[in-house]
This record gives sequence, C-alpha cells and structure tokens, in this order.
Amino acid sequence: MQELREKVAVVTGAASGIGLGLTERFLEEGMKVVMADIEETVLQREVGRLTEQGGDVLGVLCDVRNPEDVKALAERTLSHFGGVHVLCNNAGVAPAGPMLDTSPADWQWIVDVNILGVAYGVTTFGPIMVEAGEGHIVNTASEAGLATNAALGMYCTTKHAVVGLSESLYRELEGQGVGVSCLCPNLVKTKIFESERNRDDSAEPLPSQTATIAPLREAIAALGIPPDKVSGDVVDAIKQNRFWILTHDTTHPVAQARFRDLSKGSNPSDPYEVMNEDPELTGFFRSDS
Repeated sequence: MQELREKVAVVTGAASGIGLGLTERFLEEGMKVVMADIEETVLQREVGRLTEQGGDVLGVLCDVRNPEDVKALAERTLSHFGGVHVLCNNAGVAPAGPMLDTSPADWQWIVDVNILGVAYGVTTFGPIMVEAGEGHIVNTASEAGLATNAALGMYCTTKHAVVGLSESLYRELEGQGVGVSCLCPNLVKTKIFESERNRDDSAEPLPSQTATIAPLREAIAALGIPPDKVSGDVVDAIKQNRFWILTHDTTHPVAQARFRDLSKGSNPSDPYEVMNEDPELTGFFRSDS
C-alpha cells in the first residue's frame, strides 16, 4: 500500500506513546484516523488537539479485552469513514517482576490485553480488509517477543505470542491483498511501564514487582527513542509491505542468541550478554546494568 492519502487507519492505544505517534504520522500522510483507547480523558484531549490542528480523527473509547468493544470499534469506523485500510493493534501493558510472584489475575490481565486484544483486532478487521482486497495490519510486539529476560517473564510470553500470531497471519493472508507487519521495538519513550494506571481489578503489585519496574522506567526516560521515530519506521514498512519492523540495532544480535544456543545444543543464555561485546550497542537490559 504505497499511497496512504485519504486512507483510513485504526489505532488502538492511540492516546499516548507509540499509538499517538502513529496517529500523528498517519495524519501527516493525509490519512483519516480512528483513535481507540481505554483512557477516556486523555483520548478526548488528544482528539480535540488533533482536530483543532486540522486532523480528520474519530475517538472511540475501547477496551480491547472485550470483543464486543472491538466489534463496536469496527462498526463506528465503517459508519463514520466508510472503510478501513490500516489496523494497528498497538494497545499493550507491561507488568514486571519474577514469575513466581505473579498471580492468576496478573496473567489474566496481560493475556487479555496483549494477546487477545490483538487477536480480536485481527479477527474483526481482517475479514473486512480481505473482502475489500486491500489493507495492512500492524501488530505491536516488542524486542521481548524475540528474546527473553527473567524480569519480564509475563511480558515476554505475550509478546512472543504476538510474533507467532503475526507470522502465521502473514502466511494466511499472503496473496489476498492484505499485508502484515510485526513491530518489535526496544525502548521507546512511552508509559508502557506505568500500565497499572489502567488496571481495573484493584490488585496491588508486590514489593518485588515494584522494585523490578522502577529501573525500567528510568531506562525509558534515559534511553528511549521518541515515538515519532517508530511511527516513521511503521509507515515505511506499510509502503514497502515489509513484515519485520525493528527499531534498534540491538535486536538482531539478541534474537540471534537463541539460534546460536540451538545450533550448539546449549541451554538458554542471557541474550543481552552480547551487548557487552560491543559498547556501541545499548540494550534495555544489559547484563552489567
């Protein structure tokens, strides 16, 4: 899909972070954008700001955990704009901490948002695009979908699932006019490690979870790239029909660490140890951090 002007994009998690960056970049490309988010106040603020700037946007309050909400999002999109051409399944959460300290409620929350939220987006909007014979789906995974870290066990689990879902979807839709991309960023300046603000089950994080997430927030503040860099990469991938969207030079070596272990028959190693071999590469979890 090389021409985006006048096309319609739907972005989940659109009121902040990568989602907001995608929205702004799509508007620059001359697109119309449906902004879906669970944070009503922030969503209304950003829709108002972008509308005042001349953007053609529609804000829809949407909890991606609820398939009926996602269905209603599609209905609002079609009734307001008459079609959909790009879907960015971007909404996500990132609790941290030892897996042995997690609860069933923790798992239910992250799986519902990070995996099922993507699945509902795909199964709701995908058939619309296939019927139209045109479209592109971008699923936000993470570098954590290609490598693992002990402090992010739940997050890595869900993001690996998004990568697998996206690869299978690419093969399923190949030749049907609908492209698929998988976004695997490293650190980006977002509120991903403040996800608890949208949690509605009143669960309190354990001390070990709080202690783990604090340095992650500091790392984002110090090392994160701006969302507009990511959104530019996404637009390029859509236009080039490119599957992998990798934002950092760290991603290739840490992903290759697994296949190095496989080829040697070795037990899983810390993929971020490879960062020590090249001081120019900075990962968000170097072994010396």
